[in-house]
Amino acid sequence: MSRPETQSVIDMLRRLFVSKVRVKLLETYFSHPDKLYYGRQLSRQLGEQINAVRREIENLQKIGLLKGEKRGNRIYFCLDRKFIHYEALLLLVVKSTGLGKEIIKNQSRLGRIRWVFFSKVFALHQDRPGEMIDIFVVGDVVLPELSSLIAEEERARKGEVNYSVMDEAEFRFRFQGKDPFLINLLTAPRLTILGDEAQLLS
Repeated sequence: MSRPETQSVIDMLRRLFVSKVRVKLLETYFSHPDKLYYGRQLSRQLGEQINAVRREIENLQKIGLLKGEKRGNRIYFCLDRKFIHYEALLLLVVKSTGLGKEIIKNQSRLGRIRWVFFSKVFALHQDRPGEMIDIFVVGDVVLPELSSLIAEEERARKGEVNYSVMDEAEFRFRFQGKDPFLINLLTAPRLTILGDEAQLLS
């Protein structure tokens, strides 16, 4: 990588992670990626000064993460999904907030975890189709500990979270046998929170 490119990446990361207001904006937008917000609305919602919010919106616009849209006498801002690091930032936010953060923080209490992933629909707070699984866990899991974390997420979301747990032996047996439930689960878009999926899927 050339030096100008390296500096560009460094500048982008600096714009993203220096400010607590910026972090709050990232959490808000990636928790509701299809929603548009205007400056004063975000100021009230985040409990931050309007000038600080406007400054951070401008920073996120400069790197291409947010785009503006004028409606009446207001400018609304939303995520630009064409942003080159959109998927990486989504994963970062999912791992550092809410249930993703709690699973990582409490992994030693959860047993011997081999793999945890969230469906992308769940990660993006979108409506799930049918009985789609939101969270899938492979390993020797302490179920009461996991259920407690899931219950906290359900209270936060005010809705049910669908999850499935398998030990490694069952997972490998069903994967090798091309079990329809598992194959459907694995073909849907997902975000790995913990573990090495390549090892399990090899």
